[in-house]
Amino acid sequence: MILDIQNHIIVIRGAGDIGSGIGYRLFRCGFKVIFLEIRNPSNVRRKVSFSEAVYDGETKVEGIKARCVSNVKEAFKILDEGIIPVIIDPIGETIIDIKPYVLIDSIINKKNIGTYVNMADLVIGVGPGFIAGEDVDIVIESNRGQNLGKIITNGQAEPNTGIPGNVKGYTIERVLRANKDGQIEVLKDIGSLVKKGEILAYIGGEIVKAEIDGVIRGMIKNGYYVKKGMKIGDIDPRGDRSYCYKISDKAMAIGGGVLEGILYYFNEKVENDIV
Repeated sequence: MILDIQNHIIVIRGAGDIGSGIGYRLFRCGFKVIFLEIRNPSNVRRKVSFSEAVYDGETKVEGIKARCVSNVKEAFKILDEGIIPVIIDPIGETIIDIKPYVLIDSIINKKNIGTYVNMADLVIGVGPGFIAGEDVDIVIESNRGQNLGKIITNGQAEPNTGIPGNVKGYTIERVLRANKDGQIEVLKDIGSLVKKGEILAYIGGEIVKAEIDGVIRGMIKNGYYVKKGMKIGDIDPRGDRSYCYKISDKAMAIGGGVLEGILYYFNEKVENDIV
């Protein structure tokens, strides 16, 4: 192994479902992973997001434990215990102290909000908003299709389509969005089987209904203050509850792309150094 994975830290910005899929795959391969997250994450796929540690102190995703810590010293301590640290750090202030070998931006914000090539030996951006060879070293394609998970060493990912992936013929019908600003009262949480027309939540007195039959695979945290048009959940028309607690195929594919990107980059670097 060219890269000494036991002595190099990987920092992932964003511990939502995509970032968690990346972290899961890297952790399983033996890498030491630290997540940076905002103070009030709005992830809907909470059962497969390490960001839940921000609210609950600790969480598990497919058997891997993460714990919210307050500083870098605590993060290094629990890394040695086989636990993934999550630090509340929305602007990446701790990156300079962590000194990561690899920095991955998986915030999926459709634009770069503060991740640049000088922050680590290798900097990876997931999805649109990054340009490989300019603000990051590598971009990972996040759009579903033939190129999902592909590493891009020059240029950028495909633009965001705004259309969710097709599941049993459903796309936009699967996604739940806030119909107004306000605090959400969740009636049907993750894992609930629902029918079309069923009331799932209230936002400021307005009802949110299911547009299709299925299982609630994602739902924003009860009591969260949402904005009109914001994604607040999703329904899986396959109706299999077990999928609610499994990392998605998309997140796993992107995680595989990140792993490939890391190995590709450092293999190329060593070969060039030898030459």
